[in-house]
Amino acid sequence: MRRILLPLTLTAAVLVAACGGGTASPTSGMAASAVPSDSGSQASVIPIIVSSRQVLGPNRFVFSFLDPETNLPAASPERSASVAFVAPGETEPGTATEATFVWAIEGERGDYVANVAFDAPGDWKAVFVTEAPGAPREAIGVDFQVAETTPTVPIGGTAPASETPTAASAGGDLSRVSTDESPDPDFYELSVADAVKAGTPFVLVFATPAFCQSAQCGPTLDRIKAVAEKAPDDVAFINVEPYELEYTEGRLQPALDDNGQLQPVPSVVEWGILTEPWIFAVDGEGVVRGSFEGVVGEAELDAAIDEISEG
Repeated sequence: MRRILLPLTLTAAVLVAACGGGTASPTSGMAASAVPSDSGSQASVIPIIVSSRQVLGPNRFVFSFLDPETNLPAASPERSASVAFVAPGETEPGTATEATFVWAIEGERGDYVANVAFDAPGDWKAVFVTEAPGAPREAIGVDFQVAETTPTVPIGGTAPASETPTAASAGGDLSRVSTDESPDPDFYELSVADAVKAGTPFVLVFATPAFCQSAQCGPTLDRIKAVAEKAPDDVAFINVEPYELEYTEGRLQPALDDNGQLQPVPSVVEWGILTEPWIFAVDGEGVVRGSFEGVVGEAELDAAIDEISEG
């Protein structure tokens, strides 16, 4: 089994990996009327593309910003952000799409989400237009790749009937199936296979609060638990620990491979997720209607739940 590609460690080096080998650069003079820029030669932030892969068609494009002096997060609700794209073979960007800020860890770190579409594979450039309070607006270009396909189950695809752990399979002991310090029993009542077989709409959350490489799993799971409290009764919620774990010394601990690396569980491979956390919304026909990598806003999740609910 292949190891999960983990997201966002906030360093400048990750910019190269996250953006397909590209580098950030100011683009004043490039952007024309679509993305006006008041930036000088030195950008005040470094854009980071958080989404693990961009593909043909609609994409939920997630990005953030770093402070180049401190390597600390520079995204915030007060900093506006939009993004335009230069397609392969083109020299000018299209119209910019406004992005919505979403907290990844409340009060500490957040990302921007823009719903966009790509009509060709290959080498693209993202032009990020951003403005902080009291600072001039600037446009910063970053190269990245658009792939033809992704291993992740797409929106409109069929949900794999994965055999995932439940409270019953662990003898009723939630500490054997979840690293959440305050697990919601409802999240471990059904397996994915159970929900698919029964035709039950469900929200699937791949998240490990104890071993999350991005530190976002716990906060994301807590956010979803809060949403679940007000969700329609016909929608089930399922949390799956994405790594192989073993119960030793009174708690779950990683079952590492020969190289000391975390190993994905079979359902991670079946769903083709590339990072954690990852959330899917699946309707009663077993069709994926929502897919959220990394962060998810409450409004996004509410809309996905409304779509899959039969109530």
